[in-house]
This record gives sequence, C-alpha cells and structure tokens, in this order.
Amino acid sequence: MTPSESTGIIRVLCVDDHPLVRKGIASILANETDMVLVAEAGNGREAVSLFKEHQPDVTLMDLRMPEVDGTSATRMIRQESPDARIIALTSYDGDQDIYRALEAGVRGYILKEMVHTEVVRAIRTVHSGKRLMPQEVAERLSEYFPQVALTPREVEVLGCVAKGMANKEIATLLGTASGTVKMHIQNILAKLGASDRTHAVTIAMERGILHLS
Repeated sequence: MTPSESTGIIRVLCVDDHPLVRKGIASILANETDMVLVAEAGNGREAVSLFKEHQPDVTLMDLRMPEVDGTSATRMIRQESPDARIIALTSYDGDQDIYRALEAGVRGYILKEMVHTEVVRAIRTVHSGKRLMPQEVAERLSEYFPQVALTPREVEVLGCVAKGMANKEIATLLGTASGTVKMHIQNILAKLGASDRTHAVTIAMERGILHLS
C-alpha cells in the first residue's frame, strides 16, 4: 500500500528551475486538503535524487532545465520506477518536446500558462491512473505526427544553418564533404516541408527540434 492509499493524501514532487514557479505551485497545493508538496527540485539531477528519497505519487516535471533536462530525468526515474506518474510541465509547446516527453513516459502534459487553472485537476487525473493531454497539445501532435523525423546528424546540420554557417563551413566543422552537407539540407527541407534554409530553421524552432539560446 502506498502512502497516499493509506492516508488519502496525494504526495507531490515539484521540479522546476524557476523558484517563482515552484512557489506558485506550492501555494496552489497548500489550499488542497488531499495534496501535499513533499519536495522541490531545481534541476533534473535533484529530481532523480528526491524521487528516490520521497517516492511521490505524482511528479510535476519541467522539461527544460540545466544539468539534466526533464525528459532525461523522467527516463532515469522510470528506469527504476516504471509506474512513476509524471506530468510534463513546460512553457514551450513545440511538438518535438512533447513527443520526446511522451516517449520518456510522462502521463500528462501541462503548459505553464495553464498551471493555475489546471494543475490540481491534472494531478488528480494522473494520480487516478488516467492520462492527461490538453486538447491544443493533442491537436498539435496530430498535425505533425506521424512524420519522418530528422536524424541526429540532420539536426546537427540544421543547428549549424541556424547559426548562419555556409555548407563549406558546416562540412569543415563536421568533418564531412560539402556535397554531403548539401544532401542533408535537401533531406531536411523535404522532411520539414520547408521552402528554404531560413524557413527550415523557423519550422524547427516552432516544433522544438532546435532550441536556440
């Protein structure tokens, strides 16, 4: 029997690299008689450690954090605890981020702008064993998937394109031929349905394939 089954209290771990976000979630949960915030983490590494220590019923996991990102942390947690109930929490709604998180095993997904109105319902939904996918997120996924995904090398090439590098510069950096780079770019344009290099970068950023600081 889990602690929540014996007490009726849902134990929550909140993981986000922004203290104000964690504080906001803490204040929301403090008003719920059937929930308690057992721990807070500021990065994925702390999340994995605190999950082992507290074994929360539900974890709110920011996807983009320093050191270890939320998707990697989710994967690490579920390797040891396959039944872990994790809700992805992010301000970015790129479909690639969503897809990676779902592959890692999250059971729900909340955009940060929805937290104040949706987090309590999301926690209860996922805790009950159900999955949670907001309609706008589901629509975004159905719009793009299934689609042929870019290979890791194609993502690498596109990242160089985003930095304004020419084919010859990319070839030198990656230790390959300019013709090979040109072929990669042609494949990228076809897969993304892009009209040119700039359009490809724009699409990739919108979809969360590229994250440029």
